[in-house]
Amino acid sequence: MTGMLPLATVRTQVQVPLRFPDGYTTTARVVTFTGLADGREHLALGLGDHATTLRRDADDLPVPLVRPHSECLTGDVFGSQRCDCGPQLREAAERITVAGGYLLYLRQEGRGIGLYAKMEAYALQDTGLDTYEANVALGHDEDARDYTVAAQMLRALDVSRVALLSNNPDKAEQLARLGVAVTERVPTAVHLSPANAGYLATKARHAAHTLQLRPAR
Repeated sequence: MTGMLPLATVRTQVQVPLRFPDGYTTTARVVTFTGLADGREHLALGLGDHATTLRRDADDLPVPLVRPHSECLTGDVFGSQRCDCGPQLREAAERITVAGGYLLYLRQEGRGIGLYAKMEAYALQDTGLDTYEANVALGHDEDARDYTVAAQMLRALDVSRVALLSNNPDKAEQLARLGVAVTERVPTAVHLSPANAGYLATKARHAAHTLQLRPAR
């Protein structure tokens, strides 16, 4: 399957210091690409000792910790409490820095439907639909994300095996079909709040996300 991927190549690499709202800091090697299948400007952030993880790409040695993170302007930038995207991004940055690996920042707002459509889906959720039902009511798939570009990015970085930092089984299944060996799926923490409890419960119930939910404080 890997040979069927459109070829993407590294375009630019640059060191960028990062600082999160809670004060956590790290440094990322930000990588851009040429030839990604959907033509969007996705990024790979090499964190921690990511260069060494490439030399570990063997059966008997650790592999890079990788999180494909779908862009969420409302959560990642504005701190929206309707989802858990911002806390997951912050968690991923630290855990990948410690382990060594890559954060793939994918421009797939609203599970692939776009920012304006996501706002329309929010409005429908306020009438009682869940996050998946709202997408369908707008004429979209429940989850329109395609991880072909993630596989292309990993191939361009010479990463063929990953420990996948995700609660979402669909990410692992798609990457495996695209030729990326997922050696293990590492769950993220559960970032539960009163505002996102229903959203998280729906992900666990409807899309088999590995979330052990406890009552929000």
